[in-house]
Amino acid sequence: MTEARRPPPSRPTPEAAVSLHGLTRRFGSLTAVDGLSFDVGHGELFGIVGPDGAGKTTTLRMLAGVLPPTEGTAHVAGVEVSTDPEGVKPHIAYMAQRFGLYEDLTVEENLHFYADLYRVPRSERDARLERLYRFSHLGAFSTRLAGQLSGGMKQKLSLSCCLVHRPKVLLLDEPTFGVDPISRRELWRILHEMVAEGVTIVVSTAYLDEAERCDRVVLMSEGRALALDRPVTLQASLEGSMLAVRAGNARGVRDALRASPDVQTAALFGDTVHALVTDGSRADGIRHTLAAAGFADAEVTSVEASLEDLFIHLVGSVSYARSGERET
Repeated sequence: MTEARRPPPSRPTPEAAVSLHGLTRRFGSLTAVDGLSFDVGHGELFGIVGPDGAGKTTTLRMLAGVLPPTEGTAHVAGVEVSTDPEGVKPHIAYMAQRFGLYEDLTVEENLHFYADLYRVPRSERDARLERLYRFSHLGAFSTRLAGQLSGGMKQKLSLSCCLVHRPKVLLLDEPTFGVDPISRRELWRILHEMVAEGVTIVVSTAYLDEAERCDRVVLMSEGRALALDRPVTLQASLEGSMLAVRAGNARGVRDALRASPDVQTAALFGDTVHALVTDGSRADGIRHTLAAAGFADAEVTSVEASLEDLFIHLVGSVSYARSGERET
């Protein structure tokens, strides 16, 4: 078995804080990340978006120098991570899904522990902790054990520990997973404040509504990049019209719409079906199709396409293309 060839070393784009070139990671026969190439600008909030198994965590682990790539290169803060994983660590902070808080230490003790770990000068610590308390609103809980914090407060403490050494690049792996809606908003507020101060953030998320808060996103599925751009640009790129259909039997409506030649995709959104129809199709035509299928009471309205609508359409298109490749 011959060793996989790595592409020649690439040079980072000068404007980029993070630069990937053909980044690939295999685990045996499984390709978890497949040839990712993109740049993240300085002071940008960049989202890696996709469902479980898309390759988000593997990508972040390679950027953090925790996991070596099988092929390709990644520069983070000007350091080629695969050849110098230790050299990148002073410039970054990596917050995994299960960040290593010490639950038998207080909030303040955790912050001091990470300040020691990152060798933050003693003379600067009080000012940094005060600033982090203002960001996170954890000052009133500085003496509380980390194990006694709520899920949202633990995430804010984890984020504060990552920020204690003022990293240039912040890598966050689904920081709001399992967090209540109010805490999710607070975490995103903190992220936007950090970006406003020049920190570059690469964040992974499976929540498409959260992805819309990013400056740019890459949509991933099965280790591959499907699309990359600003969320509003990606949403506008969806060709066709989006309709929302509400009826008693949502699954039946979805199946009936999928059988129509005028419908490109149809997917469930709770008790509503979102249907992407060809530009020439109108809501009246879809109502007629549904009435013929026994859903005369269905309510059909036009809606703006969301990032989730685009992702569902892209995943469906990719799946179709790959099945076609296997058949030929």
